[in-house]
Amino acid sequence: MGTPQYAAASLRALLASRHRIRAVVTRPDKPRGRGQRLEPGAVKRVALQAGIEVLEPASPREDSFLQCLRELRADLGVVVAYGRILPRAALEAPRLGCINAHASLLPQLRGAAPIERAMLAGMAETGVTIMQMNEGLDEGDVLLARATPVPDTMNGEQLREVLAGLSARLLVEAVDSFAAAPLPRTPQDHSAATFAPPLRKTEAAIRWHEDARALWLRVRAFAPRPGAYAFDGTTRLKILAAQPLEPDANTLPGTVAGTVLGTSRNGLLVACGRGVLEISVLQPEGKRPMPALDYARGARMGQAAQVFLDGAGTPTHDGL
Repeated sequence: MGTPQYAAASLRALLASRHRIRAVVTRPDKPRGRGQRLEPGAVKRVALQAGIEVLEPASPREDSFLQCLRELRADLGVVVAYGRILPRAALEAPRLGCINAHASLLPQLRGAAPIERAMLAGMAETGVTIMQMNEGLDEGDVLLARATPVPDTMNGEQLREVLAGLSARLLVEAVDSFAAAPLPRTPQDHSAATFAPPLRKTEAAIRWHEDARALWLRVRAFAPRPGAYAFDGTTRLKILAAQPLEPDANTLPGTVAGTVLGTSRNGLLVACGRGVLEISVLQPEGKRPMPALDYARGARMGQAAQVFLDGAGTPTHDGL
């Protein structure tokens, strides 16, 4: 059971294993792109190419879908980024229940957005947990867990790719073990749980009154898509790569957060609420990503103080 590209990596790994996949469950096709054409998710595309039956319930609580699950007589259900809460009837349909590959070291970061939340929190390490599912939010017993570092040079997309590959390998290991004997379970310490709620579009907005380190983490977490963004006048700019300079330094007295202070060898220097953010790669709306220095030359920056607006399109010092 899965939907996006992240889950497709696990499906491919299971297809290449010695185990037989009876069916794939995924969310219905969604309208995408400018034409809003219905397009299948990555998991469905892989399943169709492999000739596997695909189930696309509007809701996993539908009686007809639950009956289909029972009739499959599957040994085990495997869930990766399906995007729906499964009822008990679905979890109990396979003989051995359902396992889930979650992109964090549980009980840390339970919920829908563990990858971005790990980066926004500046975590130096995260990982993947295989758990036996129950009706709670990522509360099931831990079967396997594997950690991976989060280097400062990594962005959200790169971390997603690493965790997708780790999820795939760990799932095959778990299913192999289930074929021999049930894996030992370790209950989670619920008192140590933290949460990763769904992302809001507004969270990608740069607010220059924040400190440089916080903005750097935001840029990393949302790069390259959807991209942390600010405005140069009416031009929306995605900020795709940056680093904090003097993150603990006070902003110069009288300097408005968002002021372009000048350029460096690597990019544009922008004053933050605390410290300076050096922007190295950005993308003006409707154009391709470019070095920030190229943008600065084209916009003739440096001739006079210029203030970037925050992601809401208004000056940061107005109380945002």
